[in-house]
Formats: sequence, structure tokens, C-alpha cells
Amino acid sequence: MGLSLLRHRERVIGMAKIIVTGAAGFIGSHLCEELLRNHQHDVVGIDAFIDLSTPKWIRKRNLQHLLENPRFSFFEGNLLTVPWEQILHEADIVYHLAGMPGVRSSWGPDFVHYTDHNITATQRLLEGCKQYGIKRFLFASTSSIYGEKSGKVDESATTLPLSPYGITKLTSEHLCRVYYENDGLPVVILRFFTVYGPRQRPDMAFHRFIKQMFDREEITLYGDGTQSRDFTYISDCVRAVVAAGFADDIIGETINIGGKERATINECIALLEHLFQYKASVKVVGGIYGEPTSTWADITKAERMLGYSPAIDLKTGLLLEIEHLKKLYQYVK
Repeated sequence: MGLSLLRHRERVIGMAKIIVTGAAGFIGSHLCEELLRNHQHDVVGIDAFIDLSTPKWIRKRNLQHLLENPRFSFFEGNLLTVPWEQILHEADIVYHLAGMPGVRSSWGPDFVHYTDHNITATQRLLEGCKQYGIKRFLFASTSSIYGEKSGKVDESATTLPLSPYGITKLTSEHLCRVYYENDGLPVVILRFFTVYGPRQRPDMAFHRFIKQMFDREEITLYGDGTQSRDFTYISDCVRAVVAAGFADDIIGETINIGGKERATINECIALLEHLFQYKASVKVVGGIYGEPTSTWADITKAERMLGYSPAIDLKTGLLLEIEHLKKLYQYVK
């Protein structure tokens, strides 16, 4: 579906009240900004600041420009306890991005936080959406649900997560389908492939690598660097997510959102060295426990149903993230 057609459909729908959970996060804050570009939308962001991998001051900074927009309102609250009558009343669309992120931290006793915030919170939100008659519910899932695969992966591939985190996201997908099949809740599932760019979480590889290069520290590497990823730049990702909120004939569908360019981690480090104009020292600090050696999205379905066409190549995307982090860490000094 072309962009002009999408805009036409948005005008037909008219004013929409849109809920974004996880609004202070990396993808959530960008999504709110993109939604607000349409002046017919009111956006309500929800966040409980539970993600310990991102300092609260960074997440609050993500909200700064949003709070200046009169069509944006923010509700600080936990999805496990938030009163739905205050949030979902007269809401049209819910984008559910909130949750506990991270593969490595999902092992051990912290798993209880993943079950609470990824599974139980999703089930409670689905109940609320059923009660208030939401017109579309979009769930942000992950390529982690596929597990180890070779070659391009489409949405019909078997799902065999390698980590407790992946298990919780797949369980949430199943919950979405249960409410779709039994209650007619208009659900769409979007599976993200390694999203990067400005506001990326500090524990994610590119953020960590770039900061270490600014500080002239060793790059900390998990694995041998030959693992490859399908990298999706944030602006490409959120345009697809917005489109999924309004596209026709996608209720009940699961759709991959991948990027323009795949690369190994070693190739990414070499590209960063080129951009920084110096040779980095690399220190292997662990294996890729719980993570696949390769991800590669077949985005044929997104192209057909959403008019999706990722535009940002890896070099351009890394330059934009470098500029963001340069400003971010000057901001605190």
C-alpha cells in the first residue's frame, strides 16, 4: 500500500485516539512522534520505567519533545495495575510495545519479571481492550521467537525460541491469537528484526560499541563476531508500524519487519572503525548464549500489505546513531 493511499485512509478514519505502551522507550518514543505527524491523531503514551537496562533520565529525555505537543498526553503507570477506564475509554488503536527486554538477563531468577511484564501484563491489556471495544490491537513481537534458522525466514516458519525472553514473547503472541479467535479482538502481530538508531538501549550492541569507541575503550563482543543480523533502522520500523495501524485486510496477520541491509557483527565493527577513523581493540566477553547465529527477514508480506520498503542503509543509520550518542553523552557532562 502506497503512502498516499495510507494518508487517504487516515483521513477517512478521522480523528483517532491512539494508545502506545512503552512510550518512553526506544521504539515507542519514535512511534509516538511518527503518529503525531498526522494532526488528526491524539496519542496517549504509557510507561512504568521498568526497563533497568535504560537509565530513567534517558527514557524521560525521550519524552521531552512529545510532552511539548498538545495532542500528546503521558500516563506513568504499570500495565499490571493501571486503571483501564482512564486509558482505554474511547481509544481506537493500541500499540503494545511495553515489556521487559533483553535476552541475556532473562535467565535465572529475573525471569519472574519477564513473565510479569511480558505475559501477564499483555493478557491484562488484552482483557481491557476486549472490554472497551478497541478497533485495532498491534503487538510488538521479535525475531527471537524463530530461534536458529538459515536463510530468509517468513512468517510461516516454525517458532523455537532459544531464550526465556523469546519464550515470553511467543507466549504473548499466542495470547493475542486466543483473543482474536475467541473474542474477535482485531489483533495484528509485528515481528521486529534488530532495530537500531537514535535512542537505542544502552545494552544493545551498536549503542555499546559506539560509546566505547567515543571513550577509546575496548569493544566488548559476545561471540566471535561472525553472527549476522538483519538490521532495521528505527525510522523504517516505525513507518511500518504506523501503516499497520491503518492498513486494510491485515487483522489476524503476523508480519515481519526487517531492514535494508544484513551484516555480520565483525563487518559492523569494521564499518564503525571506518567512520571513527581508528582501529578499535576488541575483547570477547562471552558467547551468544540464547541467541541465533543469523537472522534474516523475508519482508514480502510487509511489502505487499503495508507498502513497506526500508530505505536506510547500515552506514547511514550508524552515522545517525553516532550523532545522537555524541549529543546524548555531552548532555550529561
